[in-house]
Amino acid sequence: MIDMISVIEELSGLTTRELSEMLKESESFVLQSKADDGDPKQVDMEKLVSSLPLHLLAVCLDLGRGSDLTYVLRGMRFLHSLSELATRHTRLEQVLLDDVKLSEQVMDLIFFVLSILSHWKKENHLGASPFIHTSLVAASLHLLTSYFSSQWHELVHILLAHPKVDIFMDVAFDSLHEDMRILSVRLLTYDTKAFSAGPFHSQLTHFICQQCEASLQFLLLLCQQKLFRDRILKNKELCRNGGILSLSLTILKLGVPECLKGSMDIASSISRLKAKILSILLQLCEAESISYLDEVATLEKSMELGQTLALEVLDLLKTAFGRKQKPAASSHDKNYPMGSVLISALRLVDVFSDDSNFRSSFITNTIPFLTQILATPHDDFVSSWCSVNLPVMEDDANLDYDPFGAAELALAAASNMLTEAKANYSCPFRSISMPSIAYAQTRTSCVVKIIANLHVFVPNICEEQERDLFLQKFQKYLLSESPWPSLDHPASNEATTVCRNLGSLSHYAKSLIPNNLLNEEDVQLLSEFAYKLQLWCKSQVGQRTLQVAKCDTSSQMKEDQQLVQQPLPTRANITSVPDSNIDNPPQVVQNIEESTATPSKQEGNARDETPRNRASVNGGLLQNSVGQNLIHLGVARTTSACYPGASAATSMEVTRCKSADHFRTPETTKESGLRDDDERQPKRKKRTIMNDEQVNEIENALVDEPEMHKSATSLQAWAEKLSGQGSEITSSQLKNWLNNRKAKLARIAKERGGPYDVGNADKPSTPATSPSGDSSESAGEESYLPPSRVLNALGISKGNRLVTPNTSEPITQAELNQNIMTNHPFTRSFSFEPGRLVLLIDNEGNEIGRGEIFQVEGRAQGKSLLESHICIIDVTELKIEKWRELPHPSEASGRTFQEAESMHGGVMRVAWDVVRLAPVLL
Repeated sequence: MIDMISVIEELSGLTTRELSEMLKESESFVLQSKADDGDPKQVDMEKLVSSLPLHLLAVCLDLGRGSDLTYVLRGMRFLHSLSELATRHTRLEQVLLDDVKLSEQVMDLIFFVLSILSHWKKENHLGASPFIHTSLVAASLHLLTSYFSSQWHELVHILLAHPKVDIFMDVAFDSLHEDMRILSVRLLTYDTKAFSAGPFHSQLTHFICQQCEASLQFLLLLCQQKLFRDRILKNKELCRNGGILSLSLTILKLGVPECLKGSMDIASSISRLKAKILSILLQLCEAESISYLDEVATLEKSMELGQTLALEVLDLLKTAFGRKQKPAASSHDKNYPMGSVLISALRLVDVFSDDSNFRSSFITNTIPFLTQILATPHDDFVSSWCSVNLPVMEDDANLDYDPFGAAELALAAASNMLTEAKANYSCPFRSISMPSIAYAQTRTSCVVKIIANLHVFVPNICEEQERDLFLQKFQKYLLSESPWPSLDHPASNEATTVCRNLGSLSHYAKSLIPNNLLNEEDVQLLSEFAYKLQLWCKSQVGQRTLQVAKCDTSSQMKEDQQLVQQPLPTRANITSVPDSNIDNPPQVVQNIEESTATPSKQEGNARDETPRNRASVNGGLLQNSVGQNLIHLGVARTTSACYPGASAATSMEVTRCKSADHFRTPETTKESGLRDDDERQPKRKKRTIMNDEQVNEIENALVDEPEMHKSATSLQAWAEKLSGQGSEITSSQLKNWLNNRKAKLARIAKERGGPYDVGNADKPSTPATSPSGDSSESAGEESYLPPSRVLNALGISKGNRLVTPNTSEPITQAELNQNIMTNHPFTRSFSFEPGRLVLLIDNEGNEIGRGEIFQVEGRAQGKSLLESHICIIDVTELKIEKWRELPHPSEASGRTFQEAESMHGGVMRVAWDVVRLAPVLL
């Protein structure tokens, strides 16, 4: 007769290596050992193994009457050891694994132990410490892979074939939930001011975290199998009654106490717990067989749980993306992987926002976290959300669970024999992080889809009052968050930054369509939302500035009268009192001007330089209602009425007065004695209102309709058609663009010494009165390059050569670079041919690199190089960061300089606009 209790307590403490050596030395599968009194003792392993599961089941039934879970944990650890040894000992394998009846007993044992643990409470007095409970849950679950199969698809088939599989699902999630409650109570205890946790307490807490993570990870891997996931969706307790939602809430509410903030082990483990439960929720929500969220919405109680969970996820994102949130440097240490919390949370919000059960509540609650993302400073936003080269990304990992080490520490802790040296237990990791490019693109696509989901309006499904509801609530939130404006800051920087960032996001989102991360409808909805918000934001600038200005109108007008009577400032007066603000237009106006073109209220008035139509602020423009309101109220002061010779092409600085530091008063050069034109009027930032596709479309139209500018109907029709191919264009903008095109062609013809033949080109519209006096609608004429047929009509080479007037005057490289991006003609001829060394110039006329022309004819990136005015350049020297996005990104050639280099075997081969190339002067 075997004394099962003493044998198990003795043998369970041996390592698998020690057990293996004893089996090799045994005869007839009988182990030799010593009894407590020193007498020799024999243990028949075949009898011991065959009776072990039933023995442990009997012990579990007797819990509370002398037995405790500590002994059950020893028995589970012994079963783990035997399962591992069975693959190396044929006799043991035949007894333990090949016996069907014994396998059924092991399965029943696992189910029964989990059932006990799922209802375990402190008041049960079963003698189980938190260490025993969490270790036993993890050991029981992992015994399934250790004993039955390590292949997850095989294990799923075995579980689904069991008649009590639904009971297993219930007790597995419930026992894990009990583990999470234990962990939560422990963390809350440490969070009290009276408690001070030392290194020993930190190690024990980390141990419990790892046991919880090992169990949760096991259930996540099961849920990743479609058959198991579909069966869970049919489980009423877990889905319809909110079992998984309740578990998820408990995990998401876990926090690191202040006294344990320095423990990165605990912080990373809790973060991975959140990532894994969010991943389980995602697996269920994305299942195709049954709608998990529909099941949740069946009962009011579970629906409330779902809404509470959604708010918890949004709070998590809001905290993570908060602009004042500065993560510690170690938070992204690969030694402490935090898990894919944010990407999983974003994907889950995408799912919730697209579900009819939750969409209405999400419309309001999603806005704060979206605003925190979109209100990031523009450069930071572009590098984080419109790029694949993120400065940091989430690292995820899976634990390699060790049941032997875990049981040893739990047993020592339960018997108060654990020392600080032995408490330093840690499971090894296996990295499972997403590729960096896929991570960045997925993260951005989630934000785009969330906005699209909340902004979409389906006539047959949505009610009429839901049209633009998200937009209206977004606007209301921005107003509530905006500080009261002043004349120096007429609108909230936050609102204008959001609009600008949305414009950049809309442009970048188009590149994610080929990867199937987004569809065209998502991008279209985002663009529509961004456009409407920009229009609203611009109107708010005028309205709120008007409100502020009215408060001080009377006093300002008195000051105006005094200023008009004052003598003009002399050069000495101007230069002796420098004004740091005079050369900087209001940031809000700059941002809005860059993000969207402002339609003019009167056709043909784009070049009207009178103060009523335009206020010049160092080349920037205050247009429409904003500029009109400011000028009518006397904010933008002008003396042109007093000085008949005044011109908007010249300006003078006005003595600073309250709330009007940014504005200048026009005056003639003779009377003011100011600097020359170039110094007095720094050049505006170039901006093109039409993309290449739109320009090509209008150029083709001019062949058949050269008198387009004379027909208001034609201008309107073409403006609407072009708006469908890019940014919105008004008929006034189109007419101004045609005028500037005319001026450009006339200038090119004049530079080469010949007359401009209207008939040989395409008879464009009436020449502009002044090529340099373009309005904001026509800005960007400087970068316009006529198509080859027009260049031919002007006698300019169509192919690889751009002809400019020859000159023998010396020229510096900087002057040549600047000429490339300004109205001035090229000062020296040079040809575009393979092998030619060139400089790469950016939109501001700055040199950013050097390279060699690789290709000038044929096709590249699906385009004709000649028609697109593009060259292929092999970059040999780059003066900016490699993660910067290329002017012509593509999947085949890369989206950044770094991708282009890796895709071409170390050669940084990129497409570059001809107008942004300059020859290298040797």
